[in-house]
Amino acid sequence: DAGIMSDEEVKLRVIGTRPIRHDGIDKVTGRALYGADYSLPGMLHGRVLRSPHAHARILGIDTSAAEALPGVHAVLVGSDLPAAEDRTQAMGEGTSNARHLSDNILAKDKVLYDGHALAAVAASSPAIAEDALALIEVRYEELPPVLTVGAALAPGAEILHGELRTKGIEGDSGPTNLASVIEFSGGDLDAGFQAASVIVEREFNTAMVHQGYIEPHNALAKVDADGQTTLWCSTQGSFDIRQLCTKLLRMPLSQLKVIPTEIGGGFGGKTTIYLEPLAILLARRTGLPVKMVMSRNEVLRATGPTSGSVIRLRMGADAEGRIVAVDARLDYEAGAFPGSPVLMGAVVLFAPYALANFRIVGRDIVVNRPRTAAYRAPGGTNAAFASETLIDELAGKLGLDPVEMRLRNAAKEGTAAPWGPRMKRIGYVELLESVRDHEHYASPLGTAEAKRLRGRGFASGGWGNAGLQSSAILSLNGDGTATLVTGSPDIGGSRTSCAMIAAEELGLEAHQVRPSVADTDSIGHTDVTGGSRVTMATGLAVYEAAQDIKRQLRERAAKMWETPESEIRFQEGSAVREDGEKLTLAAISRKAGHTGGPIVGRATVNANRANGPSFAGFLCDIELDPETGKVEILRATVFQDAGRAIHPAYVEGQMQGGSAQGIGWALGEEYVYDEKGRLANASFLDYRIPTALDLPMIESVILEVPNPAHPLGIRGVGEASIVPPPAAIANALAAATGMRFTTLPLSPPRVFATLEESKG
Repeated sequence: DAGIMSDEEVKLRVIGTRPIRHDGIDKVTGRALYGADYSLPGMLHGRVLRSPHAHARILGIDTSAAEALPGVHAVLVGSDLPAAEDRTQAMGEGTSNARHLSDNILAKDKVLYDGHALAAVAASSPAIAEDALALIEVRYEELPPVLTVGAALAPGAEILHGELRTKGIEGDSGPTNLASVIEFSGGDLDAGFQAASVIVEREFNTAMVHQGYIEPHNALAKVDADGQTTLWCSTQGSFDIRQLCTKLLRMPLSQLKVIPTEIGGGFGGKTTIYLEPLAILLARRTGLPVKMVMSRNEVLRATGPTSGSVIRLRMGADAEGRIVAVDARLDYEAGAFPGSPVLMGAVVLFAPYALANFRIVGRDIVVNRPRTAAYRAPGGTNAAFASETLIDELAGKLGLDPVEMRLRNAAKEGTAAPWGPRMKRIGYVELLESVRDHEHYASPLGTAEAKRLRGRGFASGGWGNAGLQSSAILSLNGDGTATLVTGSPDIGGSRTSCAMIAAEELGLEAHQVRPSVADTDSIGHTDVTGGSRVTMATGLAVYEAAQDIKRQLRERAAKMWETPESEIRFQEGSAVREDGEKLTLAAISRKAGHTGGPIVGRATVNANRANGPSFAGFLCDIELDPETGKVEILRATVFQDAGRAIHPAYVEGQMQGGSAQGIGWALGEEYVYDEKGRLANASFLDYRIPTALDLPMIESVILEVPNPAHPLGIRGVGEASIVPPPAAIANALAAATGMRFTTLPLSPPRVFATLEESKG
């Protein structure tokens, strides 16, 4: 592991400690400004008209009455957007097709889901804007809605896009709702199943769920007389927003400055655009700033949830518990436009395991629901619900302990992943051993109240970092303190973790480095805050910028001492000469004007070379009331390999947060549509995310198996912990009842109905 900084090699002073976060006071006092907090003099208020139909042809839109309303300054419809090319390209955590993106921003010929945007208005007040929406007349020809993957692929199904053809198959598919097919395969599947002592096969269904961020989407746009445009918005990636908006609106990149505001949650859902191009176009047309903020109803109906799915999985194991064959098909809802996370679902499905004989097929299918967006380990939770449930069932049939079953099949360094490459050093075996040896795993389950049932379940899962590009600028002040500028919007404490990396390298304390997140004009290109990449990738840029600083400090010390630079090393915040004499960082900084000018370290990185997957495990004890179907989690412990925990409290927060969202996904969250495709639970009263009353205290166990590709050993930790909870809870239910539950969410009505059916 050459290049890894170990505790033996370098005595860590800052990394691994828990300093107060730099932006903490601003956030707890309300001083921090989120998107909706921004206002400009004379600004207008924008609102969006949305379709009440899930699938309908647009016969005509009459905006004349709205345009005549006093106080209305502009009205936009789909034809006001520039023509967009039908081409797909990589963007952030997923892909983007310009035409599909444009059609999602404002519908042109058809509306494709309940809440699909049709028109936008800018008015002098929010009330007038709402009144204007009511005056817009739209004539529709309603079409049958296609709401499930089964209905989308059925013979004679209504086709959403007449021009859509299936990618990944030979020949012309003809008009279809099957957008693409991917496949991983290896070994001899038939021989594998013939060698199996036990075979299990089931179908799993997961519901479409939303990320549940508290802050709605927002945008404030200002266009100057020369066309220069400034956009404030809540986003996980200001450079991605700039690229998407300029591509859609056919603007030069240099003409748009995106200023990322503080962000009230995103979890992958704020990596694309909805209001931003509308605010820019309305500001351009009116000559006045335009502010737009979604309601909660709009967020749930018209932004990107993650896919519901149908997964069919067949697995075989030999008598020793080794998995000898896997045959899987994953059907994921893409929503109204192609682009579900089925590829990553196929990757995550058996990421923790060594497979010899396998076939994994993933299908991306369009349906009349909102176009899906990333959600924390996109596609992974669906997949692990299936694979980890069947592994648990195989272990039971073979009489093996569930953790031991996983240990016998665990991927390790050198294991060939189903999607191709061989694993670098990973910590999955260490994670399983930690679970096996943990007090929770060995503790008695306890006795339930009369008629209630208890069970314990475990599941695991993994997620690979996104590498991507990051930039950092590190500047020394005259007193030896430092300022740090990066382009990564801070969701999970990355300002502080990056400042800690800089402080560690320069011999400073964490509070002596002042971090900030810059706009797109003030820092080099930096990709999205997502894919568990920021502390790993932007942290790598900070690390490299600190090395740049240290090179300059040796050079400046050499000038001050009139000593060859080769005789100077940088150690614990000082330049040290061979005779032991020192110049502190502050002493060198004070003289910077006389030795060459300001000392500024810069770095840009493509961190794809430095990524390293992280694995998580979730262990839970549940109690079931069979008379109501309600599941209560009595105890939960999450385990995760962080590589190196820069700020352990933030790592624990990511682990607990991912687990909490996984619990919500498991026990209650789902999109509920009526037969016409209208979302029936478009509020937090009806779409119920778990609260503190629904969650146990979640214990966390951090493992540190260094990532050999990163100079600090860091692995991303933001996503792996959401992958295993639904499967673990389903496994605990199986232990309690002797029955397998294969449909999410495991809500009281669904669990109760399943229990009643078993009696019949």
